[in-house]
Order: sequence, then C-alpha cells, then structure tokens
Amino acid sequence: MTAKSAIPLFLSHFIFLRHGETETNRLGLIAGSTDVELNETGHRQARHAAGLLKMHGVDAVYSSPLRRARDTASCVAAALGLAVTVVPELAERNWGELEGRPRDMRTRATTPRGGESPAEFSARTLAGLKKIAGSALPLVVAHSGTFRVLGSALKIGVPSAPINNSQPMRLIPPPTSDGCWTIGII
Repeated sequence: MTAKSAIPLFLSHFIFLRHGETETNRLGLIAGSTDVELNETGHRQARHAAGLLKMHGVDAVYSSPLRRARDTASCVAAALGLAVTVVPELAERNWGELEGRPRDMRTRATTPRGGESPAEFSARTLAGLKKIAGSALPLVVAHSGTFRVLGSALKIGVPSAPINNSQPMRLIPPPTSDGCWTIGII
C-alpha cells in the first residue's frame, strides 16, 4: 500500500502531536485503550505545544477520544480559537491484558490476549485518518501507536521508542508520488 493510497486525504502537509505526559508514561507502563488523564507535566507540555503552534496556520484540530489526547487537543485548540473534532478510530491500540503492565512486556508484532492485533489497529487508525478532510493544515492529536501507523503508511519509518510527548511534528509530503514523507520538528 502506498502512502498516497493509504491516506489520500493529506494532499498537503499536516501536523501530528502526541498527547502530553501521563502517570503511566512517567512510570513506563502501557496505557493503551485505558482512559488515563494528563499529569501536571502533561498539562504544561500541552500549553507549551499550544504556544509553539500559534504561528503555524493550523486551521482544524482532530483528536483521539481518549482523555489524554482530548485534553491536549483542547488546550491547543483553545489557544488557536478552534474546536476539537474527535475521531474515535484514532484511539490508541488496545493492549488487552498488558494494559497497566510495564512497557517492556509488550511485543508490537503480537496480539496480547483481549487486545487488538497490529493489523486491526492499523486498519482502524487509517480509517480514522481518512475521515480528516477539508482543512488546509490539520493538527492530529493522538498517540505514539498512531504515529507508528502513520510512519509505516507514509514511508517515514517507524521509531523503536515512543515519540516525545507534546512535540509537534510537521509531516511533509514527498515532491513526487514515489517519494517518502519527511518530518519537521516544530
């Protein structure tokens, strides 16, 4: 599947933002589909990201339904004078029996009992991303797993470690249809 067929909605660049820090992040635990809130550091990170994004022309904000992403998105959207559109399919992968357990217990290529398979998660995430349209520069606020799916679909590579909390990244399409997308840190 090429990047163009996987995500036809992004005809131009967009910005991705992983939610702010949570206690599960700080403790190195798997949150997955568990609806955890931002900790105080996460709230500060969200405010900082909002300040970074003020001058970048974001005209729409889309978010995972999970509170950590929704609260990060709401903070940024308020600073930009925008509303948040929740896209349920952007929720983090369900890790089943591994949720709440140490991150090093996770193997991304396997399906834990009661969890989502990598293929199911990828298909769901891409379906959600295809719903984002009608914006010159959308901001997508979601999770490190969401970013892994994006990295694979856009041929930008999949990071081995989680991406930083609340670090805005501009995803830029290739100049030709057979090229790879690139990432610009904001």
